[in-house]
Amino acid sequence: MCLRAVGPYAAAGAALPDGTVAQYGDYEPADLLVDLNACPVTLVDVGVLRDPDDVPAGEPTPGSRADQLREIDQRIGAVLEAGPNGADFVVASLADAGRSERLRMVLARGPGYGPGTLESPSTRQVGLAQAADLTATVLADVGLPVPDAVQGSPLTSQPAPDNSERRARERLQTLRDLDEASHDVHGLVEPFFQVFAYGQLVVYLLLLLVVKGRIGSEATRTTVLGRVRTLSVAAGAVPVSTFLANLVPWWRFPVEMLAVTAAVLGFVVVIAGLALRGPWRHWVLGPPAVVALVTMVVLAADVMTGSRLQLSSLMGLQPVVGGRFYGMGNPTFALFATAAVILATALSSWLVLRGRRETAFVAVVVVGVVAVVVDGAPFWGADGGGPPALVPAFASLAFAVLGLRLTWRRWLVVGASVVVLFVVVAVLDWLRAPASRSHLGNFVQAVLDGNGGDVVVRKAQQNVELVQQTAPLSYLVPVALLVLALVLARPTSWGSRALARSHEAAPTLRAGLVALLICLTIGFLANDSGVAIPAVGATLAVPLVVSVTIASLLNEQYARAGTRAARRRRR
Repeated sequence: MCLRAVGPYAAAGAALPDGTVAQYGDYEPADLLVDLNACPVTLVDVGVLRDPDDVPAGEPTPGSRADQLREIDQRIGAVLEAGPNGADFVVASLADAGRSERLRMVLARGPGYGPGTLESPSTRQVGLAQAADLTATVLADVGLPVPDAVQGSPLTSQPAPDNSERRARERLQTLRDLDEASHDVHGLVEPFFQVFAYGQLVVYLLLLLVVKGRIGSEATRTTVLGRVRTLSVAAGAVPVSTFLANLVPWWRFPVEMLAVTAAVLGFVVVIAGLALRGPWRHWVLGPPAVVALVTMVVLAADVMTGSRLQLSSLMGLQPVVGGRFYGMGNPTFALFATAAVILATALSSWLVLRGRRETAFVAVVVVGVVAVVVDGAPFWGADGGGPPALVPAFASLAFAVLGLRLTWRRWLVVGASVVVLFVVVAVLDWLRAPASRSHLGNFVQAVLDGNGGDVVVRKAQQNVELVQQTAPLSYLVPVALLVLALVLARPTSWGSRALARSHEAAPTLRAGLVALLICLTIGFLANDSGVAIPAVGATLAVPLVVSVTIASLLNEQYARAGTRAARRRRR
């Protein structure tokens, strides 16, 4: 098909595989009318903008930002004026204006684009598109099929109720919010979680010194333990609160770190208060169960309604990175899976204590099925690496609740079930239209095209490279998983006697921790960037397990205090 390029950068888009451009013209306003009517598609380079405040020192810029924008705007106006009647026009910014990574602009005008906001099936987000969507849009506009290799979808418009100025300002504000949040969150993630992680380490070190009797008296020990338990439950509420914080437009405040921290702490107070105030607070697994339930419900509701809370959150999806725009990313899966296992552990322990072992088994299965469906369904979580980690974990917990040993035959059945489940879900996704497929369906297509092995190798290489790039801290992840396995294998050794005592009040706790270990380990091995899964899961699991241990210690303290009081009364 005839394709014309106007301007040097447009030639890159119009070039044939051998580098030649069939029709090319320099940008000359006098000749623009002819250029735009020569072919069904014309690519026009309307200029480059370099932000003088954001380029490396010493790099020359062609004038001020305002002057550059004025010239680009005039060129866009000339193209619109010279274009044929009934044509579609798309204006796209394809590069950053300096060193800062930002979301860029894409606008469309024409018979297929009325007042509204652009959206793409490839992102499933109103107002967010990928560069590959531009290719798909051009191909679809001229009636050509969009190859699967494009990995993009034609842009469509979500129409506005009317073309009023107020509606236009609201749409612009929404797009500005997307850009500001995605830009501002990058600089906040590392300092926020450094304070979060190191703050917990300090608290737990103080706790260890108190437990060992190095600091504090017997009278102050109970007080310290109670406060640390409160802090542990609050720390467990932090991960889900980082998602809920996006209900507040923190990026509009002058000091973003202060605003997002205040929003997170506000939700932490509400969730921790709910966990520590109800009648369940007296049971060692009560508060962790509440935090896990809230985490699971919030994350499930988010992916089922469009993943808006995840976008540009401290632990969610980053649009400016473009790795994923919907469903369960690795950090979200880690939190969701950890919360599901903890919730199933708490429910099964509560039922087993009441002699209802079969009901406990059913509860584990129900929580597991819900978790797998929400995580793996192409229209919700669309996570290919999640179900293979969730199914074995919940199977081990379910067998343990029934008092059954996991023989190699049972493990073989579980493994085969995982494979069958993955294949069925992926094929069902592949049967949908290419523009509606998630990466599960795209993987099936890659297998059919003979590229499935390349995808698997690439994901494995990404995991290895990420571990190498983040060394030496990332090397602690497999070490930590190994240490946890040893602690669970020898529950009265390795300094875990306090945790072992918790098993009396929560009979399926050890089985739940084994299930969590299985889930995080398989997630680590099966996903690209999988090193993040155990690390993120630990941000929820560690505080809640610490709170369980402290609750057991507190119960012992209260029991000893009651025994001493009874002896004094007898005297």
